[in-house]
Amino acid sequence: MELKDKIIVVTGGASGIGRAMAIRFKAEGAKQVVAVDINIDGAEATAELIGGVAMSADVSKEEDIQRVIEATEDTIGPIDLFCSNAGVGMAESINSANKEWQMSWDINVMSHVYASRHLLPRMISRGGGYFLNTSSAAGLLNQIGGAAYGVTKHAAVGFGEWLAIHHQHQGIKVSMLCPQAVRTPMTDNDNDATAAAASNGMIEPEELCDTVVEGLRSETFMILPHPIVLDYMRNKTSNYDRWIGGMNKLMKKIAGLA
Repeated sequence: MELKDKIIVVTGGASGIGRAMAIRFKAEGAKQVVAVDINIDGAEATAELIGGVAMSADVSKEEDIQRVIEATEDTIGPIDLFCSNAGVGMAESINSANKEWQMSWDINVMSHVYASRHLLPRMISRGGGYFLNTSSAAGLLNQIGGAAYGVTKHAAVGFGEWLAIHHQHQGIKVSMLCPQAVRTPMTDNDNDATAAAASNGMIEPEELCDTVVEGLRSETFMILPHPIVLDYMRNKTSNYDRWIGGMNKLMKKIAGLA
């Protein structure tokens, strides 16, 4: 997909990866970019930077995502690219509160389902469309710390696969964005999950956007801003037991147990 003249929605658009993508998409010639976030002040700040549109939404609520889709298509035009980017990191362990696990599921997984549920029929009726869903390298390799994050990001990748398998023949394109550590408000901490993700360095959101634009242009399913993740994936599948052992050693090192 070339981004020129496209109408694009970006959730989580108030800061971090979402804001960087909104800015880059506009620089690539997008017709209009809609920055969506529960933080409406941040979304409006992003929109102001690019002459875009801001909308408020809690992506864990299906009715909010439905409203964003309907408002965009009614007032701006048909959505060419929907970037389901908003995410959350909570529920560090199995002992975390159930409500934290549920919130992780609702934001990191169900937000993708809701967007697809309400936009797919529209896209199919006009011959196609594109979903860019943000997961994480944790969705491929799991996570040291961040129990619910690793689990739900795996589920997000699984849903993206299902979406592509079932609708590719109807003109629906799907890409999964799976970075390691990116310098955003979510990684502005010193917990175990961030330390593990940043073991290969932390990139800036603007650098990530180079890979995103390239991946969208080539319509690649798996977009990996950190190329080493592909090597890790191959190591994982070639010898699962060895990979689990290596991850356990990393966990002990980060936790100060080794």
